[in-house]
Amino acid sequence: MILAATIVIPFLGSLLMLGKPSRNSCLCVLGLAALLNLALSLTAIFSLANSERIIFFHDYFISDSTNVLFLCLISVVFLGVSLYVVNRTLTSALAAKEIHKFVGLALAFLGFLCAAALSNHLLLTWALLEASTLAATPLVYYQRKEASYRAAWRYLLFSSVSLSFVLLGMACIARGLSVRIGTDETTFFLNQLMLVAGDANSTWERLGFGLILFGYGSKLGLAPLYSWLPETYDEAPPSVTALLAAVQFNCVILAMFRVIHVYRSMNGGIFLYELVAMGLLSMIVATVNIVTTNNYKRLIAYASINHVGVISIGLGIGGVASYGTVLYVFSNALVKAMLFLTAGNIKSKFHTKDARELRGLIQELPFSGFFLMVGIWALLGFAPFGSFLGEVVIMNGLIQGRYFLIFAAFCVLLTVGFVAMGRTLFPMIWGETGREVQFRGESLFTILPNIFFLGLLVSLGIYLPASINDSLRRIAETLGGG
Repeated sequence: MILAATIVIPFLGSLLMLGKPSRNSCLCVLGLAALLNLALSLTAIFSLANSERIIFFHDYFISDSTNVLFLCLISVVFLGVSLYVVNRTLTSALAAKEIHKFVGLALAFLGFLCAAALSNHLLLTWALLEASTLAATPLVYYQRKEASYRAAWRYLLFSSVSLSFVLLGMACIARGLSVRIGTDETTFFLNQLMLVAGDANSTWERLGFGLILFGYGSKLGLAPLYSWLPETYDEAPPSVTALLAAVQFNCVILAMFRVIHVYRSMNGGIFLYELVAMGLLSMIVATVNIVTTNNYKRLIAYASINHVGVISIGLGIGGVASYGTVLYVFSNALVKAMLFLTAGNIKSKFHTKDARELRGLIQELPFSGFFLMVGIWALLGFAPFGSFLGEVVIMNGLIQGRYFLIFAAFCVLLTVGFVAMGRTLFPMIWGETGREVQFRGESLFTILPNIFFLGLLVSLGIYLPASINDSLRRIAETLGGG
């Protein structure tokens, strides 16, 4: 089974790190594992027949167009991050220190999330996401700074609390199913839940479903349990931030998609208000902080909260907005990966995260300045990027569903966020330096990941291969899309 290898390969690479190999050996293992995972994911996505589903390993894992596409996305991001890590390790003595531990934890992190993406069991998915959190926590404080220790503990605490809500929700669903079916036996296999979920009208099932959405939403950084995200994204190394924001994030989104797929067809209204309320509150919180923040890395982190708010609203209203939500999720992953890696390049050159201290970036670091500029445009939803099309489709869904007040709030918050981010970041890119400009070279490894991400971003907005577009549409249909 091709996809089983995407789980095994990262863990094998992680085990090799126990022998404390040399720096170059560590980097070779990291790069090779990332390349193999991407190659296997691409092979699976183009070989999987339309609507084909394969269940394996005693029904605990499933392969279909939804998780194969997500697996391909996280493999793409992980490869880009691996190239960044190779460059930083070769050019920085601090980054090269104990690189075997970094590579071992990063590959274990990838292995847990690949398994979570392929999981067909609610409890197994929960356990794998928790395991990925435990693997990521030491990576957050890899630089051993006091602030990074605090951020790591905050990340671990909030993630554990969030996933505890998910576990409690599963217990409530099990209770509701046992009462309705009349037996103590229940199931957490997703394909079996589709058959026994019924109308999901019992109080236990409604409560359980709401708790699961709240828990996964908090793990994504939705308000009210969002405060861990900006601190963690700011204090973690840029490569780790990209892994959290674009790899783990998308595995949690996939887990949420699976649960929604089971229950939306039964009673779509049971989570509309919860998701929309969390989404709007998150957009408000993010916009307020974007207006007042000058730390460019935290600014991107708050924009990430704004993005997950948009996703939550799209999931809540469903219908035609579902396709836009899926497209927005995929675009968002590439944008965040590109921006956080670029922020890392800028920080390593100028040793500051205060946007007010930087001017004329496009002259001194032309490649990083360019990628920051393009990333901000994509972040703000400009054409021709996939995020633009996703936002337009979501707004169309709001209008068709006659959610006019939500539509108005949505547009106002996006506009204020756009103005605030432009006010802070555009002078940093184009402003007058007031001193002699010194051109600073950038290696191929520095810019290659961002070229890769940028090409995919433009493709999502302009042209998608028919097989990829069909997969996106099928995902949207599972979420209640028309």
